[in-house]
Amino acid sequence: MMETKTKLVGTRFGELEFAETDVFTFEGGLVGLEGWRTFVVLNHKEDSPFRWLQSTEDPRLALLVVEPGQFVKDYEFDVSDAVAKRIEMTDSAQAAVYTTVSIPAGKPRDMTLNLAGPILVNVLSRKGIQLVLDDPGYTVKHRAFPEADEPSKAA
Repeated sequence: MMETKTKLVGTRFGELEFAETDVFTFEGGLVGLEGWRTFVVLNHKEDSPFRWLQSTEDPRLALLVVEPGQFVKDYEFDVSDAVAKRIEMTDSAQAAVYTTVSIPAGKPRDMTLNLAGPILVNVLSRKGIQLVLDDPGYTVKHRAFPEADEPSKAA
């Protein structure tokens, strides 16, 4: 049996076609975006670490995300049993973690990641949740390139 495809005409990517099995459901929405619950993950460009979390309900809503481990060594957090149950996760191998990215116009070296609000998805159940971490080491504006803060050293 062929899988039915859904079409969405987005403001950013034009016409998108996706299968129901491509959709992630966030039962409670995302922080600040509680009204939107279904998203697909799209590649930004081939060989790019960036992805887009595109709403399937509002073509204007797409969040730039990245797997934080590509920029932050040893980024980790605990997942409670309640959260694991909510997204039907029985093994950490089922998990993918994304963080939202902010890139100021014309200043890619000033890019920040929201490490305090990771987006955790179960790639098997297609359920996700955005967590709010209570860890002073993780901020909503973690600099992806901290060396950009350091003045260059002239020889």
